[in-house]
Amino acid sequence: MRPLKDAQLGAFTFFASALPHDVCGSNGLPLTPNSIKILGRFQILKTITHPRLCQYVDISRGKHERLIVVAEHFENSLSDFQKQGKTASPETVLQIAYEVLEGLEFMNKHGMVHRALSAHNVLMDCKGNVKLAKFGLYHMTDHGADVDFPIGYPSYLAPEVIAQGSFSPHDAAPLPSGPKTDVWSLGVLLFELCAGRRLLQNIHISERLKFILTLGCMDDIVTVLAEEHGCLDAIKELPENVLELLRKCLTFLPSKRPTPAELLGDPVFSGISFLYTPFQKPVSLFSSSLRCAHLELPEDISDLCKGDDEDYLSERAIDEVYHLWCLAGGDLEKELTNKEIIQSKPPICTLPNFVLEDGESFGQGRDRSFLLDDTTVTLSLCQLKNRLKDVAGEAYYPLLEDEQSSLPQSNSSNELSATVTLPLIIRERDTEYQLIRIILFDRLLKAYPYKKNLVWKEARVDVPPLVRGLAWAALLGIEGDIQAKYESIDKDTPIPTDRQIEVDIPRCHQYDELLSSPQGHIKFRRVLKAWVVSHPDLVYWQGLDSLCAPFLYLNFNNEALAYACMSAFIPKYLYNFFLKDNSHVIQEYLTVFSQMIAFHDPELSNHLNEIGFIPDLYAIPWFLTMFTHVFPLHKIFHLWDTLLLGNSSFPFCIGVAILQQLRDRLLANGFNECILLFSDLPEIDIERCVRESINLFCWTPKSATYRQHAQPPKPAGDNGFGKAATYYSSDYQDMAKTDLTIQGLNETQHRDGVRKEFLRELNSP
Repeated sequence: MRPLKDAQLGAFTFFASALPHDVCGSNGLPLTPNSIKILGRFQILKTITHPRLCQYVDISRGKHERLIVVAEHFENSLSDFQKQGKTASPETVLQIAYEVLEGLEFMNKHGMVHRALSAHNVLMDCKGNVKLAKFGLYHMTDHGADVDFPIGYPSYLAPEVIAQGSFSPHDAAPLPSGPKTDVWSLGVLLFELCAGRRLLQNIHISERLKFILTLGCMDDIVTVLAEEHGCLDAIKELPENVLELLRKCLTFLPSKRPTPAELLGDPVFSGISFLYTPFQKPVSLFSSSLRCAHLELPEDISDLCKGDDEDYLSERAIDEVYHLWCLAGGDLEKELTNKEIIQSKPPICTLPNFVLEDGESFGQGRDRSFLLDDTTVTLSLCQLKNRLKDVAGEAYYPLLEDEQSSLPQSNSSNELSATVTLPLIIRERDTEYQLIRIILFDRLLKAYPYKKNLVWKEARVDVPPLVRGLAWAALLGIEGDIQAKYESIDKDTPIPTDRQIEVDIPRCHQYDELLSSPQGHIKFRRVLKAWVVSHPDLVYWQGLDSLCAPFLYLNFNNEALAYACMSAFIPKYLYNFFLKDNSHVIQEYLTVFSQMIAFHDPELSNHLNEIGFIPDLYAIPWFLTMFTHVFPLHKIFHLWDTLLLGNSSFPFCIGVAILQQLRDRLLANGFNECILLFSDLPEIDIERCVRESINLFCWTPKSATYRQHAQPPKPAGDNGFGKAATYYSSDYQDMAKTDLTIQGLNETQHRDGVRKEFLRELNSP
């Protein structure tokens, strides 16, 4: 996402239409709420970045199908011209028209139509450039099908939209609007700028609609509108090129009306089009193009230096600023409530209806005036800036070559150093600490793969949630043009596995709003099918969907990266697990796991063997899904942050660490009780599990985890990644040595003690 700069964060709210509670879908499951559908469709809007469009940031789902959208916002808009009663100059009209068309054309290339174009949705930045707001409302609501209010404003709607009339959610939805509907809305906007007044302002809405439909009988719509509003003289004084633009935009028949792309190439803009350079989308991290090709140093190098009073936060990406705003105590519902956008009522008044004992029903439907509030509330950054006031300017530009410390010096550097020792869940909610970590990882990832060794080093400390998707990709060694590879895979031709995938997806992490959305199911299906098709020597086993879930969640708008990460993860940790006959692979895996339990906890191992509670009864879902089947996503993220730093034997250590947390209960119970215990696994402290897994990994001889069916080791010089992985996996041992030295033991002594205890247990009667 682009930097915040002079923009602000704005939020607006609306309600999705409610579904009946007693209706199920064709699969027998309850219908997906419309708010969930909208939330899933919204995600793609976060990737639509263009200088003429306000950047979408986030969407939040509240009670009773309420949705709150956060996006880039500016205070000034075209409605300011109307309030002042001034007419815009012809040059300004052409400039605004061209910039609006640029934004509309970019939307059309992504299959989107604005439909809500109006004066207060055309914002202006500090330089006077156009920024289109609320351009995604029509798309995220499925062309208005998922809400009970119309998308658009009567004065600006095209005649073909008005001719379709209104419809209820139970009716067949009208045909979606095309790009030409926005051209009519633009024509109305430009006419208002030239006339200095609103069109049809004091006319009843029904009369407005009748008037617009009768324009089809007129030869010159521009002249008719000017006469109707008493501004014919002002319109006649316009240059011919501006009049010609108005006539083309206000063409009644859609078949004769140009599209935004056609208008951009019209000779009417020949005098200003050369002032604008075509927009080029920034190169993504994983592609075959040079990411630094566009970088240039200023002629005066001092331009890069900032004063002490500079707002460094405004240079950060919009999504970073919003993430930090939330960490600093930002609350969307509270902000909207303070502005009286969200109004609380007594619970009994919010009921749509209620029934008395005699069966008489009272109540009314939801007040339509509250379905959509067009007001955008500006989110104050004062609390965030106050929280970050002690962060020095150097913290925003860390030097990657400085090996002294990864934490920049500031007035609160001691506090930051102390934060590193706090539990991970606290660190992830610390605003200042997350700022430092996000900036550091952002710079390291931009330098990937050149700085991949430093990515490994910093990931040992922790991984900021905001950059976890890209950080994982770096840890897995993803490189090259992943998008081209993913697009080359046939994901449409039916295959025998389709039926099983369709059955598994609606059961996979469906507590999560994103993965349970229809868009989530579509992406799930495509990524899983791409993996199956591209690995003909392997087959789909139940559990593959659970493995896919973390990668899809973190890369929801980048299926190619989710597929690439999954394709790199499976051979590293689950080599040959997805063979058609995988019994020998799994059996060897479980045997090694049994040895690990016996090595680290002989007493527990003996007890489990005595009662016949072998790993085959509980551990297969653990390792086949790398624990994604037994833990929710938020725990998997913390677990895999560490798992990705270890080799293929690290999952054994996680399994032993889980058993040790349940040790007392396992030792006190028999076979039946243990079966019940694992059928509904108790709460596991993931941070403790990770900590103990690292210790177990360091204390375990490599020979104890040897597997014949493991992935063959990569050469040390294989893209440099094998060497880095080996180094940082062994680096865990350095950490353990330090801890053991503090305890008065070294690694060798401890291992000898464990072996002696193990032998004593084996030789005991």
